[in-house]
Amino acid sequence: MRITIAGAGIGGLATALSLHAAGFEDITVHEASRQVRPLGVGINLLPHAVRELTELGLAGRLAAIAVPTAELAYFNRYGQAIWSEPRGLGAGYRWPQYSVHRGALQMLLLDAVRERLGAHAVRTDSRITGLRHGSDLLIGADGIHSSVRAALFPGEGAPPWNGLVLWRGTTFGEPFLTGRSMIMAGDGTQKFVAYPIGDGRQINWIAERPLGGEPPERGNWNRPADLAAVVGHFADWTFDWLDVPGMIAAAEAAYEYPMVDRDPLPHWTRDDVVLLGDAAHAMYPVGSNGASQAIIDARVLAHSLATTGGTAAYEEIRRPATTALQLANRQQGPEVVMRLAHERAPGGFDDIEQVVPLAERTAIAAAYKRLAGFDPALLNGRASWSVR
Repeated sequence: MRITIAGAGIGGLATALSLHAAGFEDITVHEASRQVRPLGVGINLLPHAVRELTELGLAGRLAAIAVPTAELAYFNRYGQAIWSEPRGLGAGYRWPQYSVHRGALQMLLLDAVRERLGAHAVRTDSRITGLRHGSDLLIGADGIHSSVRAALFPGEGAPPWNGLVLWRGTTFGEPFLTGRSMIMAGDGTQKFVAYPIGDGRQINWIAERPLGGEPPERGNWNRPADLAAVVGHFADWTFDWLDVPGMIAAAEAAYEYPMVDRDPLPHWTRDDVVLLGDAAHAMYPVGSNGASQAIIDARVLAHSLATTGGTAAYEEIRRPATTALQLANRQQGPEVVMRLAHERAPGGFDDIEQVVPLAERTAIAAAYKRLAGFDPALLNGRASWSVR
């Protein structure tokens, strides 16, 4: 089978590796950019995605470039703790959770593809613009502005915007809390996220709030941001354990991005074409799921092709699951605890148990893990997607 993959992002490269591991050899990845460069800032890889990369033989390489996340903690806009839970191995998973620079992960995958499939397996400056591809299967892994998706669903238009804007950046600074903590602070409307990447001294951060008027360019993660304006929105967010405006002001660079996703699709496949990753199910960056879900797509698609000869099983497994996740992320996913705490105690609280009881917080966290496919018991006990 000759397979063409549109897009050399995390999803496309993970797909090439997964197909190769499943026994496919004639695979070509087409990337529109002239050069694959390590762009972007930090992302989180949840244990279910780390499992898949581990089974692809990349555990050691991944550990060398990532920080194993110790905990996830939510706070209100005054820095008061709402919820905290261990993550990765500390939460009973057989695989860690990692915080990693997106570009570093992409280059890791690119190197592995070239080693295993050959130096010419990835063709740069080669854009797939339609459904004619000269192979047995075209996999559209070309992102939120997918040309393959546009050809399958002409007239869909730009990704819908929800009125929020994200600013993302990295700052060299002192560790906070455990030194491997991922924190989110906010009130359900305005939010700040931070976690260490690289060697642990580089802090990746995300600031989010509503923006009036027209959105900035949709789907461009590399649009420079005005740091002074971002600091102004978070000027009074100075906690005992974290200086939010100081961290933003000290950033090496920052990027502006409107909060957009894609509406769920009625199908991902047609004849010899199938969608994957953001091209299939772009979702709000809630719950650390974008890259993780693309990696899982890659593994399930390879398993489907190798065991059934087609893509029907892949879509049957993945489309309902990611549709539910897209819709849940529009409702803030597990981050809803910050909104609940603000609605019930807008000025802060003395005892979180009187505001959002432990049983409610626990149920919210557990439900999202089940929905997103990383409930510890279910993930640890699930059969592998490896073919051989």
